[in-house]
Amino acid sequence: MTSRPPLVLTVAGSDSGGGAGIQADLKTMLALGVHGMSVITAVTAQNSRGVQGAWELPEEAVRAQFRAVADDIGVQAVKTGMLASAALVETVAGLLASVAAPVVVDPVGVSKHGDPLLAASALGSVRTALLPAATVATPNLDEVTQLTGVVVEDEDGMRRAADAVLAYGPRWALIKGGHLDTRGAPGGEAVDFLTDGTEEHWFRAPRHDNRHTHGTGCTLASAVASGLAKGLAVPAAVAEAKAYVTGAIARGFALGGGIGPVDHAWRWR
Repeated sequence: MTSRPPLVLTVAGSDSGGGAGIQADLKTMLALGVHGMSVITAVTAQNSRGVQGAWELPEEAVRAQFRAVADDIGVQAVKTGMLASAALVETVAGLLASVAAPVVVDPVGVSKHGDPLLAASALGSVRTALLPAATVATPNLDEVTQLTGVVVEDEDGMRRAADAVLAYGPRWALIKGGHLDTRGAPGGEAVDFLTDGTEEHWFRAPRHDNRHTHGTGCTLASAVASGLAKGLAVPAAVAEAKAYVTGAIARGFALGGGIGPVDHAWRWR
């Protein structure tokens, strides 16, 4: 009999274009050797040009999906993405408290195209209910500013950002520097910073000249959750995730008339 792979649950929105959200999460999990399961929080009409519409699911639908998976199958790591509203943020935070598994929180605020995916009224709930439940929080620089008011312009700013995020209660903060202007850095690196307030880890990779990066944040957070489900410590899980995402960005491809997705299957091609 084949042994069961580690179990990872994503709680996020659906991307009809297949590049981000639930679809990106499940592709990432498959690529990294874990069994992906899903709780859909919202449905979006989305393509390479942007989000044309979004409809959040009722709290009872989200709660029923989560309980169906957790109570029968179980989970070894959870990743959260688009949660849309304060009611859904608080519902999911309550559900996370019922499972003994590491949680990766991607505090999704806007899409790659600049479309809002989180109501402004939900920011308080993200700070007070969701971030305290996180083993690792993975905001990008725009999300850091949205949540904390910290504007990051350099690597020292990433440290300040991490301190501000940690103040809300996650065990680790992973500040994603993909939007940081590093053209003056040797080789133009893409830099991420991980800390628990004591340890510090910098992750550097070549910055690829490729505009097709839709789904990068979802992919990274899902990759970290996959590593945690396999028993890796947080720094090792982030290192594995960074390597996977860097390859996926390098192989991102054109799709439709706008921004295409990263290639989740790049290691197989």
